[in-house]
Amino acid sequence: MLFLVSDDLKATTLGAYGDKVVQTPHIDRLAQEGMVFKRGYCQGTYCRPSRVSFMYSRYVDNVGKTMGEHFIDHGYYSARAGKIFHMKVPGDIIAGTDGEDVAATWTERFNSAGLEAHTPGLYSLYNHDIATTDPENRVSTAMRDRWFVSVESEGDGSDQPDYKTATKTIELLRERSESDQPFFIAAGFVRPHYPNVAPSEFFDLYPNEVIELPENPADDLDDIPKSGHTGVTSHNDPIGQYPENQKAFWGSYYATITFMDEQVGRIMAELDRLGLRESTVVVFTSDHGYHLGEHFFWQKQTLFEEVTRVPFIISAPGFAPGDTHALAELVDIYPTVLELVGLPVPAAVLGRSLAPVLADPDATVRDEALTVGHRQESAIRGHEWAYMRYRDGSEQLYDMVNDPGQFTNLASNPDYASVLASQRERLTARLAAAQVAPPEPSN
Repeated sequence: MLFLVSDDLKATTLGAYGDKVVQTPHIDRLAQEGMVFKRGYCQGTYCRPSRVSFMYSRYVDNVGKTMGEHFIDHGYYSARAGKIFHMKVPGDIIAGTDGEDVAATWTERFNSAGLEAHTPGLYSLYNHDIATTDPENRVSTAMRDRWFVSVESEGDGSDQPDYKTATKTIELLRERSESDQPFFIAAGFVRPHYPNVAPSEFFDLYPNEVIELPENPADDLDDIPKSGHTGVTSHNDPIGQYPENQKAFWGSYYATITFMDEQVGRIMAELDRLGLRESTVVVFTSDHGYHLGEHFFWQKQTLFEEVTRVPFIISAPGFAPGDTHALAELVDIYPTVLELVGLPVPAAVLGRSLAPVLADPDATVRDEALTVGHRQESAIRGHEWAYMRYRDGSEQLYDMVNDPGQFTNLASNPDYASVLASQRERLTARLAAAQVAPPEPSN
């Protein structure tokens, strides 16, 4: 099995998911060869909990063994290159350290270091309208505003962590091609997570003229409870003063996606060259999505679609490619790949196999997807409704058929009282089934 994981990549910024600006030919090709889950959702709204959830197939804890440990127990070689469990970006990337990696998951593990914001090239701090090649005074690890940084690198990209991750993954595949031992290899890319660093040629693909900013109603925040806000908005951060810089930031996000896509292409080309493609399950996803000004929000950690919906592609031997609107969760990866390779599923695993959907895109394995936030907020996303509940009791309810942009919160609308009551019950039932304790009341 080959597991490809991006970082902070929202589903809507890939060609295969409908983006008309981004250039992602290699991921798009993988999508054409596999099953594209149009409604795939993460279980954690930021890196640490999301990665723990899909590696253990649990919602909020790490009970049982990781996916890699289970593979090792059944005779597999298991390795990672780059970021799979949480690593601080940029901190652990600059230091080349393991972050919160679980060593028992891997037979071998390899980090991919990089200079990140300190990479030589044109540095931009978009929310303060700064652009300079000066190597000094750059916003970096643990510093405020680091999420608005990009660097147009002067190099060819070979110094970048994602390039190194692809190179190591290629080396591991070559070694495995000469062995009869089955493998589980995970390639963890750090882009498009900030700082948005890529060679300048990738930035050139996305001038401001091709970027259209998200449209938000002026009163968009009025019906969103305070508990549902991000810490950084266009109203409380200087980024709101610079619409052209917002476009440039979008361009830098796109640039790093295209650079990451190129690394996916390098790996997939080698898989083909080695003759391993027809015998290897390939999964591509991201830990969660990201706000780039939608609802005036920036960053992650909300329960809106921009954060919870992720790209999710499974290409498996013997299954026809296609698209599906079946609801899927990242915790489903673990049991799915085990069924595909014929291994037993551990009792601690809470996800469900998506093999029935791979066989029939119209099949379903769940009625809604569950996401749990770090402040005990939680949400379910069904085919028609999205419901969110916070620790302080505030709620959001969206009609996803008629309001896919989630602009009108119906939670206080008496015409939807019965829908709200039903969604409350469904969320409570899902939390119980997921072994998630109900929220403690706010003091």
